[in-house]
Amino acid sequence: MGCAGSTDKSDDGAPKKLKRPKPWKHSEPLTQTQLKKMREEFWDTAPHYGGKEEIWDALRAAAEAQLDLAQAIVDSAGIIVTSEDMTVCYDERGAKYELPKYVLSEPVNMIKDD
Repeated sequence: MGCAGSTDKSDDGAPKKLKRPKPWKHSEPLTQTQLKKMREEFWDTAPHYGGKEEIWDALRAAAEAQLDLAQAIVDSAGIIVTSEDMTVCYDERGAKYELPKYVLSEPVNMIKDD
């Protein structure tokens, strides 16, 4: 049903393990509310970028989960992760899914809501 290994292999042949995205900075400081709104807008429109809705759903669940659970989600959904931070993924049919860093982690210039 799924592929033998849902993640690309590392140089030693072992599957790549997901890692947290590297720290990043948004062009202007964001509040938690603004970040949440950006994330909701992305996930609401993501299926319109192409690919399968169930893969988008799995990617969202993985993006919002702890690393161990995220790994299990992408493995069970047959998602091929080409970047360890999940910014670029493929499904078993080769459709590409690109995730912006703001859905995967918080920026270093996050500010408190008023």
